Formats: sequence, C-alpha cells, structure tokens
Amino acid sequence: MGLSKTIWTNPSEFLRTQRPDAPVMFFSPTVLQATARRFIEGFPGLVTYAVKSNPEEMVIQNLVAAGVKGFDVASPAEIEMIARLAPGAAMHYNNPVRARHEITYAVGMGVCSYSVDSHSELAKLVELVPAKGTEITVRFKLPVSGATYNFGAKFGATVEKAVELLRAVAAAGFIPSLTFHPGTQCTDPMAWDAYLRAAAEICRLSGVKARRLNVGGGFPSHRLHTELPQLDAIFALIGRVAEEAFAGEPPALVCEPGRGLVAESFSLAARVKGIRDDEHVFLNDGAYGAMDELPLMGTIDRVTVLSERGVVRTGAGRDRIVFGPTCDSVDRLPGELPLPADMEEGDYLVFAGMGAYSTATNTRFNGFGDLSIATVMSLGL
Repeated sequence: MGLSKTIWTNPSEFLRTQRPDAPVMFFSPTVLQATARRFIEGFPGLVTYAVKSNPEEMVIQNLVAAGVKGFDVASPAEIEMIARLAPGAAMHYNNPVRARHEITYAVGMGVCSYSVDSHSELAKLVELVPAKGTEITVRFKLPVSGATYNFGAKFGATVEKAVELLRAVAAAGFIPSLTFHPGTQCTDPMAWDAYLRAAAEICRLSGVKARRLNVGGGFPSHRLHTELPQLDAIFALIGRVAEEAFAGEPPALVCEPGRGLVAESFSLAARVKGIRDDEHVFLNDGAYGAMDELPLMGTIDRVTVLSERGVVRTGAGRDRIVFGPTCDSVDRLPGELPLPADMEEGDYLVFAGMGAYSTATNTRFNGFGDLSIATVMSLGL
C-alpha cells in the first residue's frame, strides 16, 4: 500500500491535480490526534488503542504523539509492531484464545496483561506465564442490545463462569481483573450500564476485588448524517455507573477504542467506473477492498461527489445501487445511496469516516485493491 510523502491541503486538491484511477485513502494526523486527546481527556481511566482496527504505522506513531500509552494487541505481529513503534507502552494481549507459541512469544516480549474466557485457556496461561506482576482479565458477556453486532457471539464467559474464573485467577497468584465488550458501534450509552453493574456482581459473588475493569471498545464512529455519536455522554455514564455499582470504590477503568478513535481521521475516494443505464453505479473500490465491512455494518451515507476537476456535484439526490469493481455479485454496498443526478463517469465519491477496518481488510481479489494513502492537512472538501 503506497503512502504519498507529500502533504496535501485537502482531498479536493489531490484529486484535482492527480486524477487517480485507483482508490485513495486520505489521512489527517490532526484529526486523529484531536480524537485521541478527546478520549484521553474525557474517559475516566486509561485509554488503549485496539490495533486491529487500523494497524498503519503512521496511525500508531500519531497516537503515541497524542499521548496514548497503551495498546490492545491480538497477535505476535501486533506485539512486535507496538514494541518497535511505542517502546514502553502497555500491551494488553486481549485475544482470549492463543496458541502456546503465541503466549511464549508474548512473555518474551514483556507482555504482562492477558484476557481469558475459559478454563482451558486459563490453564495455558497458568502453565506458561509467570504469575508475579501479571494481570489476567476475565472476559464476560451479557445478552444486551444496542450494538450493530454482538461480540459475545465469539468471546466472553457467562456471569456464572466469570465468577469461577476470577476466583481461579486470584488463587493462582495473578492480578485479577475483568473485561467486556458491549458490541461494535454502540450508539446507546446504556449498553455499558448493564455490563458495569454485572462486573460489580461478579466481584461480589466471587469474593475477589478486581484490580482493573476494561470496558472494551464499541465506542461509535460517525457513519450517518442523522446519528452523531455521543462520546461525552458515554464517558460520563461509565464514570458515574462505575462509582454507583462498586459503592464508590470502582476498579481502575480501562477502555480499548478502535473504530471510535481512528475512523474519522480517514476519508476514502473511489472513482466512478461506469453508470449502467442511469441506474447502477460501479466504483473502483467495494466490498473486497476498503469497503469490506460495509455489507456487515451498513453503509456510510456521509458521501460527497466531486467531478474530476474537484468540483462538488450539487444536483438533486437520487437513490442508486452501488457496486464494486469485481465480477462478484456480492460486491455491492448495502441498500441504496442518494447520489447527485448529475454525477458522471470519472467522478469521485468521497466517503467520510473510513479509517476503521478499511486499510486492514483491503484485498487484491480479482486484481483490484491497489489502494494508496495520501496525507492531508484537512479532510474538508
């Protein structure tokens, strides 16, 4: 994936002068650092970044510059990168299922925080990880709504099992902690309420005082014009409910935003390959590229159409079906997008809020996916 060394004023300047035929991601370090500071100043605890959402090295470097001091890592490759780019930063190995060789590697790299959701995985950690100074965080799940999709479908112990695991962690001499993930793109702050109160109940039932409570990711990004994420309200609720649930003595709080932290710092420009019979729009990027998760998450309607000269199209909106470039029928965006009726072949669709799960999941299927990154001072058009 190519990275332009030139810093452009905005995406319009780049598109007007370069007229790229391949999709381009525009990255604004200013936006990323401002969002990071919003989390650091607003969240009542330690902010760690979920590396999987966008592992570009420039993202990690800008987060470190903004003051992020911890990272949620899920693999040896992510551990190696963070150790290299952010030496001294805390690394939380919160992928609950790891091979023995992965655990051994993490121990050798100085990782001292792990999560578990099963007795079998806890047994691996007890066998391979030195207990002194090492935190083991029990991950639990609840049947709550409010997210785009449920992370509990793959990971998380029931409350009953979490009670058993927390006791076992403490008995083995590790630092006992708790963690949960309320689900991705949680726009309702109350999604955290039930989890925080359940965490307090797990501590009560187990008789173990958790050292830390990781409230997970799930912090929403801005995807729809009509749905602005209320991050400050979420931060305030987490702080208030933690105090209430733990009777004024809550564990130290941790969060691990990915999408909510990085999404807004990138925009994606995809070029119109063709408009079929004035009905279907074909782009040079789609579900097998930087838009990989849109069919799962739902579309982003924060889209501006520019002519190849960089002029914003202002024609009346018309709902169109949008396809990606591959010869695969599933390569289409969900639903329809309201796009200007005067849009033409060769125009660019610029999607805002595309920094999460885009560069990381881009593929070269069918010979497409030649995605580049350009750095811009502003993402405004």
